[in-house]
Amino acid sequence: MIGKIVTVTIDRPLGSSHPDHPDMIYPVNYGYVAGVMAPDGEEQDAYILGIDTPVKTFTGKIIAVVHRSDDVEEKWVVCPEGQSFSKEDIARLIHFQEKYFHSEILMFEQQP
Repeated sequence: MIGKIVTVTIDRPLGSSHPDHPDMIYPVNYGYVAGVMAPDGEEQDAYILGIDTPVKTFTGKIIAVVHRSDDVEEKWVVCPEGQSFSKEDIARLIHFQEKYFHSEILMFEQQP
């Protein structure tokens, strides 16, 4: 999936709170890829990086997959084409939610 262009429908825009945990505020846009089913039976979730305003939809490139060893879900990391983020940057930006899981960020290694 890494490198594929997808459109994400944002159901938790930047600055919004988690529906079940109102003290968790989303520092990034977060949503799902319509029509792509994840192992949890819901549509595939995605973090949107590199967009600093709340949006309703976003089309971008999958740059990483967040694999959770203690959950059935994986999360995709999507950003504008031409932008890149290191594993460390991604980990920092999604820590607000991933701190509750044992997760690993999978991505193609950057070429020099």
